Amino acid sequence: MGHFKRYCKTLQLADDPELIQKYKQVHAQGAAWPEVTEGMKAVGILDMEIYLLPDGRQLFMIMDTVADFDHEQAMKKLATLDRQQEWENYVSEFQVSEKDASAENKWQLMERIYEMDQEEAFQPLDGQLKSIDKLQSFSVK
Repeated sequence: MGHFKRYCKTLQLADDPELIQKYKQVHAQGAAWPEVTEGMKAVGILDMEIYLLPDGRQLFMIMDTVADFDHEQAMKKLATLDRQQEWENYVSEFQVSEKDASAENKWQLMERIYEMDQEEAFQPLDGQLKSIDKLQSFSVK
C-alpha cells in the first residue's frame, strides 16, 4: 500500500492588482525557474498546486510529498539549493512578507478541520498521511 503526505499552506499577496497579475504570470505553465522545481523534487516534494481566491490576494497551496517527508528538515535543505533564495527574494516583491524570508517563513501551514471518511488526525507540521490505494479504489457509482 503506497502512501504520501499532504501539506496545505496559505500566503497573502500584496494589495496591488498589477503585482498580483505579475505573480500569476511568473507561476504560469513553464514560467517557474526549472532549478526551483528540481530543488523541490530533490527534497521529496512530489507535486504542488497553488490556488488564488477570487479576491485576488489569498493563496492556497497543496503540497504532496514522499511519505517519510520531514517538513522542517526539507524546508531548511530547500533554502540552500541552487537559485531557491534568489527565487524567494524575487517573488517576495508580490507577497506580504519580508524580502529575505524563506518559503518556510512565508507560507503558513494550515490545520485540516475536515476530511471525508477521516480515519486519523494529523498536526499541520506532520502533514496528512494519505493512501494512494484510496484514490485508486475510487469509482463512481
